[in-house]
Amino acid sequence: MFVFDIISVEFLVILFFSITYFFSVYEKIKDWKGTVSYYSNHFKATFFIKYISPILIGIVLLESVIFILLSISLVTIVLNGDATLGKIGLEISALVLMLFLIGQRIVKDYPGAMNITVYFILNVIGIYLLT
Repeated sequence: MFVFDIISVEFLVILFFSITYFFSVYEKIKDWKGTVSYYSNHFKATFFIKYISPILIGIVLLESVIFILLSISLVTIVLNGDATLGKIGLEISALVLMLFLIGQRIVKDYPGAMNITVYFILNVIGIYLLT
């Protein structure tokens, strides 16, 4: 018996994003002042500068919702094979990643945009697998 007989590829994609969003939320909250400072500097030449704190609060809330959906989905996959919440979490994640991409393009951070693209590709693959 192979591990993939028990744990599907879909499970691993959901687990990957669950871990990713957990640490993203944790790091933002743990060092809130540093996070605000970093993004204030990153977006200093844009119209976002006036709204960094509210935007970050929104991001933390969205990422928290995604993390919760994905985490619950991990349990439901193991218990009854249902990944519905995982698909919803990944769909919301794809939208959030597109917002991040827009932000990176506005500040002309092309390497940052490329990094987001890697996450987005895996995200779309996960949605496809769950469809």
